[in-house]
Amino acid sequence: MEQQIADDNAGRMDARWIVEGANGPTTPEADEILARRGIEVIPDVLANAGGVTVSYFEWVQDQQKLAWQSAEVAARLRMQLDDAFARVSAAKERLDTDWRTAAQAVAIERVADASRLRTIYP
Repeated sequence: MEQQIADDNAGRMDARWIVEGANGPTTPEADEILARRGIEVIPDVLANAGGVTVSYFEWVQDQQKLAWQSAEVAARLRMQLDDAFARVSAAKERLDTDWRTAAQAVAIERVADASRLRTIYP
């Protein structure tokens, strides 16, 4: 559920890592508290991306009149998630920041790159 880790309970969390399985479970205030305590948070956009990725695969199959076997879907999903994790991990190191900020930076960079590729210059 959203906003379950908040400023009123983040100080009591007993964990080295928190992996967000729900959408938006950690408030910005809690993020700050957890960071001060040295608790790493893997954000929902990275940890919870499997379902939306497979939904995209279903859309692709429908659009192209394809039917992938479950093993192929699993292999494609693994490839996509491994790539996403590697990009975010590299951004985390490059920017010397937390996982959530790194994931947001990767997303912004990808949108900027796509925008540049689609821009027609005179």
